Amino acid sequence: MDALLIALLGCLLGEMGGKSQLLVLALATRYNRNGAIIVGIVLAAIANAALSALAGAWIGPMLGPDARLLFMALSILFLGAGLFWPARQPDVLSGWRLGAFFTTAIGLFILSFGEGPQFLILGIATRTADPWLAGIGGAIGVIAALVPVVLGRDHLLAALPLRAVRWGGGVVMLITGALMGLSAVGLL
Repeated sequence: MDALLIALLGCLLGEMGGKSQLLVLALATRYNRNGAIIVGIVLAAIANAALSALAGAWIGPMLGPDARLLFMALSILFLGAGLFWPARQPDVLSGWRLGAFFTTAIGLFILSFGEGPQFLILGIATRTADPWLAGIGGAIGVIAALVPVVLGRDHLLAALPLRAVRWGGGVVMLITGALMGLSAVGLL
Protein backbone atom coordinates (compact mmCIF):
# COMPACT_ATOMS: atom_id res chain seq x y z
CA MET A 1 0.00 0.00 0.00
CA ASP A 2 2.97 2.33 0.59
CA ALA A 3 3.90 2.03 -3.08
CA LEU A 4 0.43 3.18 -4.14
CA LEU A 5 0.32 6.18 -1.82
CA ILE A 6 3.87 7.37 -2.46
CA ALA A 7 3.42 7.09 -6.23
CA LEU A 8 0.03 8.82 -6.11
CA LEU A 9 1.23 11.78 -4.07
CA GLY A 10 4.58 12.05 -5.85
CA CYS A 11 3.04 11.99 -9.33
CA LEU A 12 0.30 14.41 -8.33
CA LEU A 13 2.93 16.82 -7.03
CA GLY A 14 5.24 16.23 -9.98
CA GLU A 15 2.54 17.17 -12.49
CA MET A 16 1.44 20.38 -10.73
CA GLY A 17 2.25 23.31 -12.98
CA GLY A 18 4.19 21.08 -15.35
CA LYS A 19 4.28 20.70 -19.11
CA SER A 20 1.54 18.07 -19.07
CA GLN A 21 -0.91 20.45 -17.43
CA LEU A 22 -0.02 23.17 -19.93
CA LEU A 23 -0.54 20.78 -22.86
CA VAL A 24 -3.87 19.57 -21.49
CA LEU A 25 -5.01 23.16 -20.98
CA ALA A 26 -4.10 24.03 -24.59
CA LEU A 27 -5.85 20.93 -25.96
CA ALA A 28 -8.95 21.49 -23.83
CA THR A 29 -9.19 25.06 -25.07
CA ARG A 30 -8.54 24.05 -28.67
CA TYR A 31 -10.97 21.14 -28.92
CA ASN A 32 -13.55 21.96 -26.23
CA ARG A 33 -14.34 18.22 -25.97
CA ASN A 34 -13.82 17.44 -22.30
CA GLY A 35 -14.88 13.79 -22.45
CA ALA A 36 -12.52 12.84 -25.27
CA ILE A 37 -9.63 14.70 -23.67
CA ILE A 38 -10.22 13.09 -20.26
CA VAL A 39 -10.31 9.61 -21.81
CA GLY A 40 -7.06 10.46 -23.64
CA ILE A 41 -5.49 11.56 -20.35
CA VAL A 42 -6.56 8.33 -18.65
CA LEU A 43 -5.19 6.19 -21.48
CA ALA A 44 -1.85 8.01 -21.59
CA ALA A 45 -1.46 7.93 -17.79
CA ILE A 46 -2.23 4.21 -17.61
CA ALA A 47 0.11 3.40 -20.50
CA ASN A 48 3.02 5.36 -19.02
CA ALA A 49 2.44 4.00 -15.51
CA ALA A 50 2.16 0.41 -16.78
CA LEU A 51 5.37 0.79 -18.77
CA SER A 52 7.19 2.13 -15.71
CA ALA A 53 5.79 -0.56 -13.41
CA LEU A 54 6.73 -3.29 -15.87
CA ALA A 55 10.27 -1.94 -16.18
CA GLY A 56 10.55 -1.69 -12.39
CA ALA A 57 9.31 -5.26 -11.95
CA TRP A 58 11.96 -6.37 -14.42
CA ILE A 59 14.86 -4.31 -12.99
CA GLY A 60 14.09 -4.83 -9.28
CA PRO A 61 15.10 -8.49 -8.96
CA MET A 62 18.46 -7.77 -10.63
CA LEU A 63 19.47 -5.35 -7.86
CA GLY A 64 20.32 -5.82 -4.22
CA PRO A 65 18.33 -4.08 -1.47
CA ASP A 66 20.71 -1.12 -1.16
CA ALA A 67 20.86 -0.64 -4.93
CA ARG A 68 17.06 -0.66 -5.14
CA LEU A 69 16.88 1.95 -2.36
CA LEU A 70 19.49 4.07 -4.13
CA PHE A 71 17.56 3.77 -7.40
CA MET A 72 14.39 4.99 -5.67
CA ALA A 73 16.33 7.80 -3.97
CA LEU A 74 17.65 8.94 -7.35
CA SER A 75 14.15 8.92 -8.83
CA ILE A 76 12.90 11.08 -5.96
CA LEU A 77 15.87 13.43 -6.33
CA PHE A 78 15.22 13.67 -10.07
CA LEU A 79 11.57 14.55 -9.51
CA GLY A 80 12.46 17.04 -6.76
CA ALA A 81 15.07 18.82 -8.88
CA GLY A 82 12.63 19.01 -11.78
CA LEU A 83 10.12 20.86 -9.63
CA PHE A 84 12.48 23.85 -9.38
CA TRP A 85 12.52 24.47 -13.14
CA PRO A 86 9.58 26.41 -14.50
CA ALA A 87 7.69 24.50 -17.14
CA ARG A 88 7.86 25.96 -20.61
CA GLN A 89 4.85 25.77 -22.85
CA PRO A 90 5.16 22.53 -24.84
CA ASP A 91 4.28 22.25 -28.49
CA VAL A 92 0.49 22.37 -28.55
CA LEU A 93 0.36 19.87 -31.42
CA SER A 94 -1.51 22.29 -33.66
CA GLY A 95 -0.40 20.38 -36.76
CA TRP A 96 -1.89 17.13 -35.52
CA ARG A 97 -5.20 16.26 -37.16
CA LEU A 98 -6.05 13.19 -35.09
CA GLY A 99 -8.93 14.59 -33.09
CA ALA A 100 -9.20 15.39 -29.39
CA PHE A 101 -8.83 11.84 -28.05
CA PHE A 102 -5.87 10.64 -30.11
CA THR A 103 -4.02 13.96 -29.97
CA THR A 104 -4.34 14.00 -26.17
CA ALA A 105 -3.47 10.33 -25.65
CA ILE A 106 -0.48 10.20 -27.99
CA GLY A 107 0.74 13.71 -27.20
CA LEU A 108 0.66 13.16 -23.43
CA PHE A 109 2.25 9.73 -23.74
CA ILE A 110 5.16 11.16 -25.70
CA LEU A 111 5.47 14.29 -23.52
CA SER A 112 5.43 12.30 -20.28
CA PHE A 113 7.94 9.72 -21.45
CA GLY A 114 11.01 10.10 -19.25
CA GLU A 115 9.56 12.87 -17.09
CA GLY A 116 9.90 12.90 -13.30
CA PRO A 117 6.58 11.22 -12.46
CA GLN A 118 7.27 8.31 -14.80
CA PHE A 119 10.76 7.91 -13.36
CA LEU A 120 9.30 8.04 -9.85
CA ILE A 121 6.94 5.17 -10.67
CA LEU A 122 9.93 3.24 -12.04
CA GLY A 123 11.93 3.89 -8.86
CA ILE A 124 9.11 2.85 -6.56
CA ALA A 125 8.34 -0.23 -8.65
CA THR A 126 12.02 -1.20 -8.57
CA ARG A 127 12.30 -0.72 -4.80
CA THR A 128 9.07 -2.32 -3.62
CA ALA A 129 7.55 -5.73 -4.02
CA ASP A 130 4.39 -4.08 -5.38
CA PRO A 131 5.26 -2.64 -8.81
CA TRP A 132 1.64 -2.71 -9.95
CA LEU A 133 0.51 -0.72 -6.93
CA ALA A 134 3.18 1.85 -7.82
CA GLY A 135 1.79 1.96 -11.36
CA ILE A 136 -1.81 2.28 -10.20
CA GLY A 137 -0.93 5.01 -7.70
CA GLY A 138 1.14 6.90 -10.26
CA ALA A 139 -1.61 6.74 -12.87
CA ILE A 140 -4.18 7.99 -10.36
CA GLY A 141 -1.86 10.83 -9.35
CA VAL A 142 -1.31 11.94 -12.94
CA ILE A 143 -5.02 11.71 -13.71
CA ALA A 144 -5.87 13.65 -10.54
CA ALA A 145 -3.47 16.41 -11.59
CA LEU A 146 -4.63 16.68 -15.21
CA VAL A 147 -8.40 16.15 -15.24
CA PRO A 148 -9.21 19.24 -13.11
CA VAL A 149 -7.31 21.35 -15.63
CA VAL A 150 -9.68 20.16 -18.36
CA LEU A 151 -12.74 20.88 -16.24
CA GLY A 152 -11.55 24.17 -14.72
CA ARG A 153 -9.38 25.48 -17.56
CA ASP A 154 -7.41 28.62 -16.66
CA HIS A 155 -9.36 29.21 -13.45
CA LEU A 156 -7.75 26.29 -11.66
CA LEU A 157 -4.16 27.09 -12.65
CA ALA A 158 -4.68 30.76 -11.78
CA ALA A 159 -6.13 29.93 -8.34
CA LEU A 160 -3.33 27.63 -7.22
CA PRO A 161 -0.02 29.00 -5.95
CA LEU A 162 1.86 26.72 -8.35
CA ARG A 163 5.30 28.19 -7.73
CA ALA A 164 4.99 27.68 -3.97
CA VAL A 165 3.61 24.17 -4.46
CA ARG A 166 6.42 23.23 -6.85
CA TRP A 167 9.20 24.74 -4.74
CA GLY A 168 7.85 23.34 -1.46
CA GLY A 169 7.41 19.92 -3.04
CA GLY A 170 10.88 20.15 -4.55
CA VAL A 171 12.43 20.81 -1.14
CA VAL A 172 10.56 17.89 0.43
CA MET A 173 11.54 15.57 -2.44
CA LEU A 174 15.20 16.61 -2.35
CA ILE A 175 15.45 16.09 1.41
CA THR A 176 13.66 12.74 1.21
CA GLY A 177 15.78 11.55 -1.73
CA ALA A 178 19.00 12.69 -0.05
CA LEU A 179 18.16 10.88 3.18
CA MET A 180 17.25 7.72 1.27
CA GLY A 181 20.44 7.94 -0.79
CA LEU A 182 22.60 8.41 2.28
CA SER A 183 20.91 5.43 3.88
CA ALA A 184 21.45 3.34 0.76
CA VAL A 185 25.20 3.97 0.74
CA GLY A 186 25.49 3.40 4.49
CA LEU A 187 26.15 6.98 5.58
CA LEU A 188 22.99 7.35 7.60
